[in-house]
Formats: sequence, C-alpha cells, structure tokens
Amino acid sequence: MPLRKISFVSGEYYHIYNRGNSKQVIFRDKNDYARFLGLLFACNSSENFKIDNLNKKESLFNVSRGNQIVYIGAYCLMPNHFHLLLTNIEEGGISKFMQKLITAYVMYYNKKYNRTGSLFEGKFKAEHVNKDQYLKYLFSYIHLNPVKLIEPEWKEGGIQNKSKVKKFLEQYQYSSYLDFLGIERLEKIILDKKSFPNYFYSKKDFKEEIFEWINCLR
Repeated sequence: MPLRKISFVSGEYYHIYNRGNSKQVIFRDKNDYARFLGLLFACNSSENFKIDNLNKKESLFNVSRGNQIVYIGAYCLMPNHFHLLLTNIEEGGISKFMQKLITAYVMYYNKKYNRTGSLFEGKFKAEHVNKDQYLKYLFSYIHLNPVKLIEPEWKEGGIQNKSKVKKFLEQYQYSSYLDFLGIERLEKIILDKKSFPNYFYSKKDFKEEIFEWINCLR
C-alpha cells in the first residue's frame, strides 16, 4: 500500500475527506449520520472502548473518552462523503483518530446492511492547510457543501434561490454550521473552536462570511 505523501505535524491544520467507494452512499438514514457524529466524539480519545459494552439507549456522547488526540475545527457529512478540519494534539493523533473512526463506522455499517468489503474509496484524503487565507476559506467551503443537495449545479451556474439556500443551511443537522451559529445542541461538544484561529468574533461575523460567498455566486 503506498505511503501517504504528507506528514501530520503538530500545530498545523489539515483538511481531511473521503467518499464512498465508487461514490456509493455511506449515510442511508438519520441513524447512520447520528452514528458517525457520535463516533467523531467518542473516537477522539487516547482510550479504546467497545461500543458493544454500551447500553443500547446510551449515547456515544456519554463515553468517558480520556484525553483527546485531535482538535476538530469544522465538519460536514454528505450522503456519499465527509469533510473534517483537524489538527493534532499528540503526535500521530490524526492517523490514530481516523483509523478508529473509519474502522468503527465501517463495522457498524456492514453489520447493519449485511455487507462485507470496503466502504470508502481507499485511504482518507488529506490536504495540509499551510496558508491563513486558505484555512479561513475552508470554514466556508466545508459548511457550504450541503448546498449541492438542493442546487447541484451551484458551483458552475451560481445559486438560483439564495433565501432557500440560507434556510436550508440553518436546518441541516449534519455539519458544524449550527454550532457556529450558537445553536444549543449536543453535537457542539465535537468541536474545539478555541484551538483554531478566531476568524469569527460572533455568530454574525460567521454568517456574514458564509453569505458573502453565497452572494458572490450569481
């Protein structure tokens, strides 16, 4: 298996993403999304745990996870892919976290849908975010991904109905967009926003940044 071309250096930021093998759907229903979100929290741990040991009604967000191994700055789940913005806490943290996350989700998915084999398209992809401007842009890029679900050609032809898009983003449950808007929900504990540059001093600043990108697209 070929070695990854980049190393994950502590103090640096990385855009991590992957999609289903042959672009297949990896989240079929709300429970699949919920499992992956729970794993984003539970797998971010120096400790190992067995999901089978949890009470069926117990949330993955209640796992006693010990020390975190990465900081998560933003995320978005789409039907056939996901995006994460990460930085290491400990050396090798990103690699360890992603291995735990992917393994746990594939085991869950294969068992639920009675399937075998790979779910994702090879190794997860990673880009080193080595410029401040690019890092700030990623907060918009990641959170604007769901627009594809209601306007598939928005990148090529622009957004046709901006008010509809804004409303849709504010109702989309499977990204950290709502957490940047200050909406109170359990998933907010996935993020460690203080470990990333503070580009947005208020939810108003964040909204204006996102809407500026929307408005730029005719």
